[in-house]
Amino acid sequence: MLLAEDDRAIRHALERALTLEGYEVTAVADGVEALAQAHRNPPDVLVLDVMMPGIDGLQVCRVLRAEGDRTPILMLTALVETADRIAGLDAGADDYVVKPFDVEEVFARLRALLRRTSPVPGPGGGPEGAVREAQVPSDRQVEAAGLRMDLQARRAWRGRRELELTRTEFELLELLVRNAGIVLDHSTIYDRIWGYDFGPGSKNLAVYVGYLRRKLDEPGAPQLIHTVRGVGYVLRED
Repeated sequence: MLLAEDDRAIRHALERALTLEGYEVTAVADGVEALAQAHRNPPDVLVLDVMMPGIDGLQVCRVLRAEGDRTPILMLTALVETADRIAGLDAGADDYVVKPFDVEEVFARLRALLRRTSPVPGPGGGPEGAVREAQVPSDRQVEAAGLRMDLQARRAWRGRRELELTRTEFELLELLVRNAGIVLDHSTIYDRIWGYDFGPGSKNLAVYVGYLRRKLDEPGAPQLIHTVRGVGYVLRED
């Protein structure tokens, strides 16, 4: 794991906590060091502070994604506005934690990111639940409501237009497509995508749904992701 955080106290505390949790941690103090270390010894996952001197976490993320590096990235940010969080997702980050954070939340998000990038089990790993798992595709392609997804190539289209999706956006859309017409509640989506329910106060899911809608919606075309107030979300073409 590569940790980049310019605040020495936070960096040392998080490095100790992650090491005790069983991670092998390389900790650096700025974005320049982070890029150099990522190129020298590619990590399994990156934890990047957004606000760092020189090259900040968003720039590190953009550079790595532009190079085709798909290593999962968790952003640490003191910025709480939705627009700021969207900027991180737009840079290619997979998830974020808002400071001040509980270290257990960092652990949970890292487990979810690493689980999603691990090899998926083959058929027969357990009984099929009421909600079909996004992480265990049974076919190469799934389709619903004018959307088509190639699960092996991790590509998606609305009609003939290809969608540029981050890893989390792709998995969220896959879950919705596989369960088209079914209202999925917040806790179910959190469990399937993040492996952890962050509670009613979390805006994480709403941010990702909003960002996914921006990529899906087209002028004059029906909206595909609908909010069922107080319950969750459903994919359908009205």
